[in-house]
Amino acid sequence: MLPKPAGPAARKSKVLTPEQYRQKMQQRQRAQAEYLARCREKGLVIVYTGEGKGKTTAALGMVLRSLGHGYRVAVVQFIKGAWCPAERQVLAQWSEQIVWHALGEGFTWETQDRERDRQCAEQAWAVACRYLHDPDYYLTVLDEVNVALQLGYLAVDRVLRDLAAKPPHTHVVCTGRGAPPELIEVADLVTEMTLRKHPFRSQGIRAQAGIEY
Repeated sequence: MLPKPAGPAARKSKVLTPEQYRQKMQQRQRAQAEYLARCREKGLVIVYTGEGKGKTTAALGMVLRSLGHGYRVAVVQFIKGAWCPAERQVLAQWSEQIVWHALGEGFTWETQDRERDRQCAEQAWAVACRYLHDPDYYLTVLDEVNVALQLGYLAVDRVLRDLAAKPPHTHVVCTGRGAPPELIEVADLVTEMTLRKHPFRSQGIRAQAGIEY
């Protein structure tokens, strides 16, 4: 691994001359090139979790990048499904590259039927596996699947088994708060969104178009 950059205190301890700075950057450039030469490509399991806002948004950023490169993408939404998000409408212009399934029926306090929610999650997972195991789909987003796992609608061992069976060059993104430790353990990239402040909780401001949906 590359050495970690020095902290602010270390950087201030010595002022480099232009020539010293050039030599230092050349050394760092060589180290970077050597490290990259040893790197390889691999289909990733990516997890966006935590209480903070932005998990689905981060996943959709990857969707846009993949579409821009001409790849095929699948989005399967668990839990959500009671509304049509604006992102889906925008991404519809790439209809030949993207498929989007909203297979939930809304939040648990809206459905109020645990068994029906579980069945919806099972059906959504069956659909998701079609794309997970299809080598033509470069990226599959499993939106809010972490919540379905946390609530026990899906068995963690089953999900991990199906993720492990995906083609080696394809990528999958799992979003939602409460990602189980087992999923975090096998994931290649995990980002936890930390909630510091939210207008709904602190000021009673409802979700607004263009910001939350």
